[in-house]
Amino acid sequence: MTDAAQKPASGARETSHPLLELVQARLREFYREPGILFWVFGFPLLMALGLGIAFRQKQPTLPEVAVVRTTESASARELERAVTSSPRLHARAVTAEQATRELARAKIDLVLEMTDDGVRYRFDPMQDRSPLARAVADDVVQTAAGRRSLLPVSDVTDARIGSRYIDFLIPGLIGLNLMGSSLWSIGYNLVVQRKRRLLRRYAVTPMQRGHLLLSYMVSRLLFLLLEVVVLVAFGIALFQTQVQGSYLNLLLVSILGGASFAGLSLLIGARLENAEVASGWMNLVQLPMWVVSGCFFSYERFPEWTHRFIELLPLTALVNALRAIYNEGAGLVALGPELLVLGIWGAIPFVIALRTFRWQ
Repeated sequence: MTDAAQKPASGARETSHPLLELVQARLREFYREPGILFWVFGFPLLMALGLGIAFRQKQPTLPEVAVVRTTESASARELERAVTSSPRLHARAVTAEQATRELARAKIDLVLEMTDDGVRYRFDPMQDRSPLARAVADDVVQTAAGRRSLLPVSDVTDARIGSRYIDFLIPGLIGLNLMGSSLWSIGYNLVVQRKRRLLRRYAVTPMQRGHLLLSYMVSRLLFLLLEVVVLVAFGIALFQTQVQGSYLNLLLVSILGGASFAGLSLLIGARLENAEVASGWMNLVQLPMWVVSGCFFSYERFPEWTHRFIELLPLTALVNALRAIYNEGAGLVALGPELLVLGIWGAIPFVIALRTFRWQ
C-alpha cells in the first residue's frame, strides 16, 4: 500500500523539467541567505535614502573667496568690506601666504587681490567652481565700485517633480542594483559551485548545460521584479517621485537590462574556478561603468569624443532608458538604440558562455 502510494509521487518527480527544478533550487539558495537579501534590497534603499536626503533640498553653495589687500587706501578698505559682507559670496580677508596655501589645497575657489592698480583674480581653471566664483566676485566688485544694473533681475529655483536630483538618482540606482546583483549572484555563484565540485553532480543528471545557465537567468529575473518594485515604491513614498511613463515599460526595460548583465555574468563564470579571479573580473566589468555610465552624474561631463563609447555600455543604455521612462514618459519605440545595446550585450555573451561552459 505504501509502495503504491509512493509511485505516483516518484513518477511526477521524474517528469518534472530540469529547468524548473534548477530555477527552484536557485530561488531556495537566494532566500536562505540573509546576506544576499540585504545586498539586493537593503543596500540600494540605504543609498537612495542617504543620497536623497543629502540632495533633496540642498541649498546652493556660495563661492569660497579669499580676499587679500596689499594696499592701505580707503577705497581698497571699502571694497574689502563690500566683498566680505556680500550675501552672494563666502568671502574672508586673509594673508597672501594663507590664500596661496588654501588655493593649492582646493579649500577656496578664488583669490581676490586688491592692489594699487586695481583688482586681480587668481584661481585654478581646472576647478569646476572657480570660473563661477570669478564671475560672481567680479560682479560684486564692479557693483561696489559704482556700476548699476540696467535691468531688474530675479532668481527662480526649479524644484518640480521630475527635475530634482532625486528624480535623476532613482533610475541610476535601479540600474546599479540590477548590474551588481546580476553579476555577483550569477557568475560568482557559478564559480563557487565549480570550485566546490558541485557542478560535477549536475553533469551526471539528465539535463543540458543550457538548462543550468537559463535557470540562473530566470531565477535572477524573478527577483528583479521585486527589486524594481521596492526601489520605485521607496522613491514614491519618501521623496514623492513620479513615474511619468508606463510602469509596464519600466519593468520590461528592467528585465532586459537584468538579462543583459546576466549574460555578461554567465560569460565570466563559464570557465573560471577561482573565486578570487572571478571577483577581479567582476570588478573589472563593474567599476568602470559605475564611474562613467552616468548613475550619479551625467556622463556628458566626460570629453565629447568618449560619449559614443560610453553610450555603447550596457549600464549607460539601461540608465538612459530608465530615466527616459521615469522622468520624460518615453515609450519603447523611442528607446530603440538603448534596447538594441542591451539586447546585444545579453545575447552574445550568453551564446559564448553556452559554448565555452565547463562543469569542472
